[in-house]
Amino acid sequence: MRNFILGVVITLLVLLLGGLAIATLGFLPTNADSVPPKMERRIAMSAMDASMERHAPRLTNPVPPTDENLIDGMKIYTMNCAGCHGGLDNKPSPLDRSFYPPPPQLIIYPLDDPEWHIYYAVRTGIRYTGMPAWNKALSDQDMWKVTAFLSRIEKLPPAVQDYWKKSTGVAPPPVNPQGGEHSHHD
Repeated sequence: MRNFILGVVITLLVLLLGGLAIATLGFLPTNADSVPPKMERRIAMSAMDASMERHAPRLTNPVPPTDENLIDGMKIYTMNCAGCHGGLDNKPSPLDRSFYPPPPQLIIYPLDDPEWHIYYAVRTGIRYTGMPAWNKALSDQDMWKVTAFLSRIEKLPPAVQDYWKKSTGVAPPPVNPQGGEHSHHD
């Protein structure tokens, strides 16, 4: 029995050291414009989701979702987020395939995450994705406004929808009674 356990431990150590050697000797591609293996994608998404669940406080948005605040959130999104996450023209960002993981196209595939989750991602950023922490560039109130906008893209009030259409010439995504269906984008 002792030899069996020792064999298992040695096998695990060899696998761990082999994986570490492969990674540190440069055998794993790190370019952002290639599609990584499915296992890497699965591990990365699982790790991100688990970290968010563990670390993000379940805060309630202190900024009421008034027409004015939602329009402000739309403007903040356009100025700071659209370059990576897609503009209000309902087209993907030209940078969509320039990152790994690709930034979610938030207008085409609205989030279905709770506001605390969206706010935490905006505030702290997401390591290894290119998503910056906006808490150094935006006020807390502005981060909550963009959060309110992002969490309501498919259910914006008529005045906000009118502003969107007048300012872009394109209608916002249609109202989806079930809310967003696409929180992740492959």
